[in-house]
Amino acid sequence: MHPANISALAPARIDCCVLANNHVHDCCEEGLRETLTVLRQAGMATAGAGADEDAAARPAVLPCAAGTRVLVFGVAVASGGVPRNWRAGGDRPGVNWLARPSVQAAERLARRIAVHRGAGDQVVVSIHWGENWGYPVQRQERQFAHWLIDHAGVALVHGHSSHHPKGLEVHRDRLILYGCGDFRNDYEGIGGHESFRPELTLMYLPVLESATGTLRRVTLVPLRIRRFQLQRASPQEAEWLADTLDRESRGWGTRVRLEPDGTLAVQC
Repeated sequence: MHPANISALAPARIDCCVLANNHVHDCCEEGLRETLTVLRQAGMATAGAGADEDAAARPAVLPCAAGTRVLVFGVAVASGGVPRNWRAGGDRPGVNWLARPSVQAAERLARRIAVHRGAGDQVVVSIHWGENWGYPVQRQERQFAHWLIDHAGVALVHGHSSHHPKGLEVHRDRLILYGCGDFRNDYEGIGGHESFRPELTLMYLPVLESATGTLRRVTLVPLRIRRFQLQRASPQEAEWLADTLDRESRGWGTRVRLEPDGTLAVQC
């Protein structure tokens, strides 16, 4: 959107904007530089893209209670439609790019996390990966997420790219969101993918232990996109989302249930 519209985001009180995605470079280097400047002036931390390679790989640092911090790392993977030439260089703006979610790539990311992590810090890794439509999660994606939790102590893996919510997993008491779907989009009235119900979306509200990063609970709020606005989903729409996420998650030992208040509860 036009930079003058940045004030539209102010009521949301956004702390961090992850820029590792397949549209952040649509207006070339000049547009990316402008995006970074506008967000910084609006008081929003950024991750996943930057003015050079080091800046793109650097985490957003979010202060929390009792002197602790959340470090947010952003990564863009080629499978999410991010071309290699968008990769940030020594003095070239771009994204923190990965060819594929391999163990070697996870090891490199773990070393970067170790450089920035202090005592008591919790780490979120936000990853733009996978195709726009479809529920399957690639074996390499799941291995990558598990490795980050098992060996790098990541508290939350936040996956995105698909235009609809995908299954989620709780691995060793840590939350993995393989595809959050679009919180907002402009696809209303465009046909071709009706079976995925892209007009239905979710607000994800995880609560973590500040000292350990362990997941205490996660609540999902079903919403519906209508005329560029978000509305609470109907009971039938919420039930469809619950059934879909439960179907896609149960193979990993995670279940999703519709609560009486219309929210979705995640159980493992």
